[in-house]
Amino acid sequence: MKPLLSYQDSMHRQGRIFTVLGLSVMISIPILIMLFTGVTPNIHQMVIGIGVLSLIYLPGGIVEVATYSPILGTTATYLAFITGNLANLKIPCVMNARQIVGTQVGTEENEVVSTVSVVASTLTTVTIMTIGIIMLIPLRPILSSEVLQPAFNWVVSALFGALGYKYFKGNLKIVAIPLLLMVVLAFLLPGFVIGNITIVIMVGAVTSVLVAKLLYDKKLI
Repeated sequence: MKPLLSYQDSMHRQGRIFTVLGLSVMISIPILIMLFTGVTPNIHQMVIGIGVLSLIYLPGGIVEVATYSPILGTTATYLAFITGNLANLKIPCVMNARQIVGTQVGTEENEVVSTVSVVASTLTTVTIMTIGIIMLIPLRPILSSEVLQPAFNWVVSALFGALGYKYFKGNLKIVAIPLLLMVVLAFLLPGFVIGNITIVIMVGAVTSVLVAKLLYDKKLI
């Protein structure tokens, strides 16, 4: 078995290669459409659009890497950021798997558990989406039912409520202040919270670390 440092160097090299390949595939789609249709974008407007979107999403992307990488580990970080859907799927799966197995961040065991959980969640998502696309038309009358519409509106909230409670109940002292802060922000600045969820996650993470450090220094945890 490779030493952890050698393993990480290898994964960083392969991760960069596959990240470039993934970005190349994404960029190739509009390029191919442009070549086959002969329709070219307005360069001036495209540059302005890229600049505006970069101002909005680039800081959040940097924050996500800084926040999630320690949780995911080397290999899972590349896998998760290439396949996407981190906050909604990958991070909860990794945290749940790590808690079940009992691994610690930064260890070889955590690398394995994180990688397996990200791969499993990705394959599960692809499988479910494939089945969903195939069954979309047959199930359309049920999915469009007025009786079920209210339930669909609360699926994400119910999912994260259940996931959050699992972690909150074992760390009530640490959770209390960050949770209260997030609730206050949601009430006072709902538009900011919805539009800048990555920044809000970073604020919550930093607050949790500071609270945990304070409680630890006071020997309260």
